[in-house]
Order: sequence, then C-alpha cells, then structure tokens
Amino acid sequence: MEADPEQIKTAETPSPEKPAGVRLPQYRALRRYLILTTLTVSLAPLIIMATINYVQDTEKYKTESRFTVSRILSNTRRALRFAVTERRSALNLVGEENSYNDLASDANVAGALRSLKNSFGGFVDLGVIDSKGTQLYYDGPYDLKGRQYSDQEWYQQVLLHDVCVSKIFLGYRNVPHFIIAFKRARSASDFYVLRATLDLDMINRQVYSLELDPATDAFLIDDAGLLQTSSAFYGPPGQQVPDLYIAPHSRERELIDERILDDQPVTLGYAYITDSPFILVVIHRRETSLAYWLGHRSEMLWFLLISAALIVLVVTYGAIHVTNQLRQADLKRAKLFHNIEYTSKMATLGRLAASVAHEINNPLAIINEKAGLMKDMATFSDEFPNRDKALALVDSITASVERCSRVTHRLLGFGRRMDIRKEKIVIESLLKEVVGFQATEAAHRNVQIEFHVQDDVATIESDRGQLQQVFLNIVNNGISAVGDGGRIDISVEQPNSNEVTVTIADNGPGISDENLQHVFEPFFSTKGEAGTGLGLSITRDIVEKLGGVIGVSSSLGHGTRFTINLPIEKAD
Repeated sequence: MEADPEQIKTAETPSPEKPAGVRLPQYRALRRYLILTTLTVSLAPLIIMATINYVQDTEKYKTESRFTVSRILSNTRRALRFAVTERRSALNLVGEENSYNDLASDANVAGALRSLKNSFGGFVDLGVIDSKGTQLYYDGPYDLKGRQYSDQEWYQQVLLHDVCVSKIFLGYRNVPHFIIAFKRARSASDFYVLRATLDLDMINRQVYSLELDPATDAFLIDDAGLLQTSSAFYGPPGQQVPDLYIAPHSRERELIDERILDDQPVTLGYAYITDSPFILVVIHRRETSLAYWLGHRSEMLWFLLISAALIVLVVTYGAIHVTNQLRQADLKRAKLFHNIEYTSKMATLGRLAASVAHEINNPLAIINEKAGLMKDMATFSDEFPNRDKALALVDSITASVERCSRVTHRLLGFGRRMDIRKEKIVIESLLKEVVGFQATEAAHRNVQIEFHVQDDVATIESDRGQLQQVFLNIVNNGISAVGDGGRIDISVEQPNSNEVTVTIADNGPGISDENLQHVFEPFFSTKGEAGTGLGLSITRDIVEKLGGVIGVSSSLGHGTRFTINLPIEKAD
C-alpha cells in the first residue's frame, strides 16, 4: 500500500501545503553551527592551555638539562685543570730544584718520586731520559730502565716545546696511562728529559667526582675523538666516539648543544682542558633522564584527548537533542495549523454536504410520495391501463429513491461535525459503510475489495466519525496503491476479550524499508505534490486518541498490511 508521508529530506522547494520551516536541511545546518561553535569555544582554551603547558614543560626540561650539563662541565673541567696543572708544576719544580747530577741515580729518582707521591699523589713512576731517548734512571713498578723513547710521539713533542702532557696511550707497559715530561739542560750542549707517569685513576676520579645519573656520561677524548677515559655510553679508552663534532681549540670555551646521537636527543657539552690534549665531554640523554616528565607529558596528552572526546560527545549529543526538540516543536506547530485548516475544510465540506443532501432529500421525498400515489391509483383502479407495467415502473422509482436516500444519509453521517462521543459500533457495518464511499472508484478501476469477518465479533465502544476517517484514509491509500485490477482484503477478528483487530491488506507495490520507518511522520510523502504527508500521521493520532494501536508491515513487491487494534470499551 502506498504510504502517505512526504519525504522531507529530498524536497528542494516547499509546496504551498507544506511549511518550509520544518525542512531537515536547515536543522542540519543549525546542528552543524551549534556543534562547531560550541566545540570551538570549549576546545580552543583547552588546546591552547595544553600547548602552552607542553611548550613550557619542554623548555623547562631543556633548561634543566642544559644546567645539569653546564654544572658538570664547569666543575669537572676546573677539577681536571687544577689536577693536571698542579702535577705539572710539581714536576717542573723537581727539575728546577735538582740538577742532572742530583737526579743521576736510581736512588735519587726514587726519593724525588716519593716526595711527589707524598705531596701531591697521582704519580706512578719517574725517569730521567738522555738526549738520545734512552731512559737512564728510573723508579717505579715497571721494568723500564734502558728503554728507548726517541720514536715516541710525546718525546718528539718535548723536543719541540720543552714540555709535554701526553694523550693516554699503552706504551711499553701495555696499560693505559699518560705522562708529563720536561726538557731540561744538562750542559751547554746537551739536555735530558724528566718524565713522570700519572695514574689514570686519578683522572677518572676527577671526571666522576660528581655522582652521575644513568642518563648522564662524562669522559675525556682527544682531538681525534678517541676516548681517553672509560665511558658509560661508549666503552673503554681507545674507542672512537661516533658522530661527535669537535669544535676548534679554545682555552675558555664551553659549548652546550642540542643534537641527536645514537638516534636519541641529547644535550651535549664539551670544553678543552688547559695545558693538556684532553677535551672534556658531558652527554645528557633527555629521553631516559626525565621519565617522570615524559610520564607527565603522556598523562597530559591523555587528559587532553579524553577531555576533548567527552566534550565532543556532550556537545554533539546536546546539539542533536536541541535541534530534534526544535524540529519536533516546529512539526507539531505546523501540524496543528494544518489540522486547524483541515478541520475548517471538513466543517465547510460537512455543511455543504448537509445542504446538498437536504436539497436532494426534499425532491426525493416528493418523488417518493408521487410514486406512492401512482402505485395506489394503479392498485385500487381495475381499469388502470397497463397496470402491471406501471406498478413495475413505480417499484423501480421507489427503489431508486431509497438508494439515493441511503447515500445522502451516509453523506450526512460522515460530513456532520460533532463532538467526540462514545457509542456502540459494529465494525463490519462501519467498514462496509466506508467502503461504500469508494465503491464507484473501486468499480471504475476494477479493484476487488473482499471482507473476511470472524463470527461473533463484539461491538466496540468508540467514536464513529473518527473511525470513519481512519478507515477511509487507509482504504483510499490502498486503492491508490494497487492500481487497476488490484485487490484489497479487509479482515476483522477478535483475538481476545479486550480488543478487536482490523487488518487492511493490499497487493500493491509495497513500501521500501527506508521509507517504511517514516510513514507515520508528519509531512513525509512518496506521492510528491499529490500528497500532504499528513494522512497517516493524523490517522495514527486518531487511533491512539481512541485508545488503539496502529502498525504497518510491507516489503517491495509484496504489498502493504495495516493492522489496527481497537479496545472494545474505550476508557475515558
């Protein structure tokens, strides 16, 4: 059966009978405006605050990281410079206060070494080397007397600069160490080299004098990037430190930089140790050092996401609810105005129908009286010509008058506008009366209307006029849907003692699932300009007002079935 709702969302221009104020696109636009405006006002401050907090925390972390590196760099550099300078000065003092002859024995060298250890510490051994690079006198834990050093890099440096603080190397002892050496005059034409080895642990103690966290590393390298001390990140001395840029030499320069090492962001600081080949490097890994801050950042991001999601859900739900309520209010208002207009039209039609029926009934009464008089004359007169034929004609006239009378009485009963009242109604008779109004159109279109009425169906207590309107709407829709040669089946049964069920089914094209859920909505129609979209909506309202329930089932190609359950006794 063709439903009588208007498809609001596909209509582009309002018909004169349909209010433009209830079209769905404008409510969608309003909903989008409410959602976007509210989300902007709600989320913008939250996002701005979260961004500011994130930037401030990041800058604070970077500042703390740079401060940590700067503090370690300054303190360790100062301690290393003091340790190297102090021992260099001490060894130079030994050479100043003692001539070559004073040091020309192992015992004298041992005494000088003992004084150095007792006064300063950190010295491992001490030796006197002649101008040919041979160590003549020596005191220390290694068998190095007589060793040749003329081909050593540090020895060449002493010859050039009169003093040398070497890089850390293995040498003959095969143990990492570094030396301090001075070139001293032996005679006017000869010289000797006073050489001392320093304990590498002394250097390590200076480097690790501060307690470093697992994310921080401090170590010494040379100008080639080779480790001079052990590193927590890069291993033992002698290893090459990868991807480490070495700035040009500067006596006072301390450089702190942000870069990526080993795929991790780090704060890097380095400084040259005065009067030595050592470069102090401090590396602070950001990602592993401030796990608390990273956790705080994650919590902040999760808070932002969850808050934003909740705001979006609440705003969307609120906007949808508000626009739906507004649309329903507009629909009810438009429907109310339409019902007023519809009621006015029906009242006018009722008055017109009553007037027409009254005007017709008067001539019908006269015709009926004249036909009765003619029948009496033909009956009581034995000489009445063609009496049998005349009586037959009079009976035909009387039957036609009765038929016209029944039609006008039905028209008066349907068109009369009365207050709602309860009365006993035989559903079968009411349905046949309603179908009688459509009998001519049904016959013209060859539409068969069949009744299937259960025996002993109880009479119901309801409003006759409103039930007539309900059944007339549905039957009229069915006739429009089936087309020529269609079929409509009307069934009446009593499933229980409290209600009567009326089923009106047709074999028309049916209604799609998409449209079926909207058939009772106001202003929803599949008839285009031919439909108001209010027929089934008004029908549902009337049925519910009478205490009943209306339902519909349909599928494309298999017709439509309306089921109306009416109470036998309507409650006040």
